Amino acid sequence: MPSFRNGELEIAFLDEGEGEPVVLVHGFASSKEVNWVGPGWIATLEGAGRRAIALDNRGHSESSKLYDPADYHTDLMAEDVRALLDHLKIERADVMGYSMGARIGAFLAVRHPDRVRSLILGGLGIKLVEGEGLPDSIAEALEAPSLEDVSDPVGRMFRAFADQTGSDHRALAACIRGSRQVMTREEAATIQVPALVAVGGKDTIAGAPRPLASLLPKGEALEIPNRDHMLAVGDKVFKAAVTNFLNGRP
Repeated sequence: MPSFRNGELEIAFLDEGEGEPVVLVHGFASSKEVNWVGPGWIATLEGAGRRAIALDNRGHSESSKLYDPADYHTDLMAEDVRALLDHLKIERADVMGYSMGARIGAFLAVRHPDRVRSLILGGLGIKLVEGEGLPDSIAEALEAPSLEDVSDPVGRMFRAFADQTGSDHRALAACIRGSRQVMTREEAATIQVPALVAVGGKDTIAGAPRPLASLLPKGEALEIPNRDHMLAVGDKVFKAAVTNFLNGRP
């Protein structure tokens, strides 16, 4: 698996297909394979004539693990994506993130607007600008001795997912505590590129998509029918909407 160094960090990534590049940023406790390969996104984008590029975020899967929450500020994680673009000598790309990855993509679009051609925010709605990101109860669940010791339902869901993916629980707990930044409404309004905000109709974590899309000058909303936060990722309605969005943007 290819990788590159961003300062002291080793960042793993995959790069498949040809055509206009789409950079994929996975969600919390996930990985490039779990978020994008397994649900068929890489194949979908390749089939649509796109070059699909996906990284493992710091603290996840094959990338470097860090244990200080300060090392997971969303700005720093967005800089990892910018560094990947630099490494691959890509000036601008469509950027698609899911959940935490969507938050990272939004911060990248604000901090480096010249690098983002369009933005797809999956599994993240109005909570980009409201609340405090994922709750600290998830970090506590990750630090619990076992899944059986976790009673909080959201914490239990993420702990089970982290167990399933073989993740470093201590690194993920630091990530939760360090990456809970929200964006101001004024910052969101500076995102001038076409943006698709897609959230499952049964998602109780992300916040509604339409209020966020209305803040974005070129935003549009999609409610993915009958899907919760975990099951919306690979939904065929979501894939069709993303393909149409990418084909239709300038």
